[in-house]
Amino acid sequence: MIILHRFDSEGTLPPKGFILPLTAEARRRSRQRIERPDQPSLDLRLPRGTVLREGDILRGDDPDFGVKITAQPEAVMTVTAQIPLDLLRAAYHLGNRHVALEITPHYLRFSADSVLERMLRNLGIEVISETRPFYPELGAYGHHAH
Repeated sequence: MIILHRFDSEGTLPPKGFILPLTAEARRRSRQRIERPDQPSLDLRLPRGTVLREGDILRGDDPDFGVKITAQPEAVMTVTAQIPLDLLRAAYHLGNRHVALEITPHYLRFSADSVLERMLRNLGIEVISETRPFYPELGAYGHHAH
């Protein structure tokens, strides 16, 4: 088992490092064990409340070892609209249900959910099922702890 207890938001991957794709949910967990086939498991022991971002480098005690975080593609629903008001309506209804949401000027994205998809379609809003990296908003109280 390799214990990773600190991270750098800027830095380069050490010589014995590798890239670790994590889902949006896994990037929000500061304490977790990651099992790897035929490799030592990784034990994350980061400060509570840490939310990992794309490019963060996780480190342990060995200065030559590190893990670079990347967003793993996952099943998501992408909302687009020809009329900006429809995108705002979708954001309102999803936010009202406390859905983790990626917000951009051109689309909204959330974890795949057939009930939410049906709700949005009933409102006349375009929804596409995709497999993509997911970067939800951290929320008003979210932070990138150091």
